Amino acid sequence: MSDDNRTEPYPDVSIEHPTLVIPGSAGVAAPAPKRTRWRWVVGIIVVLLIVLVVAAELIARAILPGIVRGIVIEQLELPDDQQLDVHAEGILLPQLIAGSLTDLRLSTESVTIGDLTGAVDVTALGVPLRGGDLDSASGTVRIDQDQFQSLIGETDLPIDSLTFDAPDVTAAGSVDVLGFALPLALTATPGAEGGELTLTPVKLLVGGVELNADQVSDRFGDLGERLTQTQHICIADRLPAGLTLTGLTIEGTEAVADLAVAGGIVSDPTLQENGVCE
Repeated sequence: MSDDNRTEPYPDVSIEHPTLVIPGSAGVAAPAPKRTRWRWVVGIIVVLLIVLVVAAELIARAILPGIVRGIVIEQLELPDDQQLDVHAEGILLPQLIAGSLTDLRLSTESVTIGDLTGAVDVTALGVPLRGGDLDSASGTVRIDQDQFQSLIGETDLPIDSLTFDAPDVTAAGSVDVLGFALPLALTATPGAEGGELTLTPVKLLVGGVELNADQVSDRFGDLGERLTQTQHICIADRLPAGLTLTGLTIEGTEAVADLAVAGGIVSDPTLQENGVCE
């Protein structure tokens, strides 16, 4: 083919017809600043809500113990200056809205319950804030040797003194034999059964000599039989009727009594009065 009819190249469109750039349309999203502002607004609102919830929770925790303490002291007729620590488990706001505390714990270093005085720890579950019975409750009472001796003082055991030697107790006294006072020391393990305090004999010393059950029965007749059998001691008349003894152990210099608490004790005066022994 001759050069007289050569084909001319197409013109470069990009050069002869340059693309015009319209301000604000070159991939720049105009709404972006508005979305950024909204993110800040939402973030600030969320932070404020969190601060308000935390503040309300702190206020509830600061106020609630005093309110609960006042109710307990009034209902149980305790002294106005009674030391009582109150602690509620979990997040309080949902519980306050629902009108019931899930887990409430009360403790005091010294309080008088019935005829006993000692340190008390109580855990109450399902505590209604608008009146009503507890779902359940339990607690422990720690008493010293003198208090424990007063609990078993109504038995037929010859007890002049009592000492703790965990997990047992030793009651010392004397029995009359032919006009002579014969020293006696009974070591027993305390416990609870059917709401009664129990003493299960472990060792018996008579005049400093250890005797077995048969020897004690032979020498002391009916008293000997009682000394070698488990003692059941009713203490219902020493405690509010709403409390039931469920266990008893010796820990160091204290006797630790486990108690079941009737849910209605906070509102039923008859459960706050001492029970009776049948």
